[in-house]
Amino acid sequence: MRNNIIHWGILGVGDVCEVKTGPAFQKAQDSELVAVMRRSTLKAQEFARRHRVPRWYDTIDDLLADKEIDAIYISTPPKFHLEHTQATLDAGKMVYLEKPMGLNADECKKIIEKEKQVNKKVVVAHYRRALPLFEKVGELLRSGAIGNPRLIEINILQSAQSSLIADVEGNWRMKPEISGGGLFHDLAPHMIDLVLQFFGDPATVNGFSLQQQENGLVDDFVHGTMIFESGAVFTGNWGFTVSETAERDSFVITGDEGQVSCSLFGVEVIFTSKDGVQAYTFPAPVHVQQPMVEFVNRYFMGLGENPCSTLEALRVVEIMDVFSAPLKK
Repeated sequence: MRNNIIHWGILGVGDVCEVKTGPAFQKAQDSELVAVMRRSTLKAQEFARRHRVPRWYDTIDDLLADKEIDAIYISTPPKFHLEHTQATLDAGKMVYLEKPMGLNADECKKIIEKEKQVNKKVVVAHYRRALPLFEKVGELLRSGAIGNPRLIEINILQSAQSSLIADVEGNWRMKPEISGGGLFHDLAPHMIDLVLQFFGDPATVNGFSLQQQENGLVDDFVHGTMIFESGAVFTGNWGFTVSETAERDSFVITGDEGQVSCSLFGVEVIFTSKDGVQAYTFPAPVHVQQPMVEFVNRYFMGLGENPCSTLEALRVVEIMDVFSAPLKK
């Protein structure tokens, strides 16, 4: 680290890096994107040119050998997270790792072992916890605005043409050997992470997954429940074969004195109590990971706490493993 700036490299500059993530490393405070890597030489070159990144590479070894880089953002599919994180840590770089942390809990535990072995910092990109909208939800809950939480509900019901589902090259999200499962594994990590942030570790976790659409590639419906020590109950449904007219994206927390609700991918928080209804609007940042990257930079510089530790991310994957287990017949 030179001049109190974190110098970043990105491993895997795919489509998601164009707007949502890549520019965040250039625009965040105390941050500079100095190199990117993609196996396609042409695509690596073009990304660097479009975003005015000084250097590009088409091999991981060359990226990791760049001595100017302090930290690597690993933006490859989950299949490669374990391998790429271990290699990056062995190269002496700090890691900002995309979610889900690994294909399963066992892989996550191996990442944690390597993190301890080399004593380098790792943050997992559960970046929605850093967005102002969800910070407001947390503020309302901590203030006791809804009293004692009783029921937490997440319903993500989407059609095959849903705009929530990113279009990626090769459609790898529908290949369990690469993604860990179906679309649930792409969308649910953020949501489960938020629930754990707000309510802590559950006392019980149960769930199942199944394939509702004939000839589908993966399970397309996932149901999960959790019960917390406080008695609050969580129920979540993720379905990806409904009609476009029936699509839902809702997060509702009901207490004995009020209710907080929002869309997981929206801009508004609704607070309802005996005194009426109040709405809070928080437009998402253009580069949605930028708030989290600001926290990551501070942590990497020793100026703050880890904004999302590997242990926290492991718990998310452990719960996903339970929720996505095949339905027992």
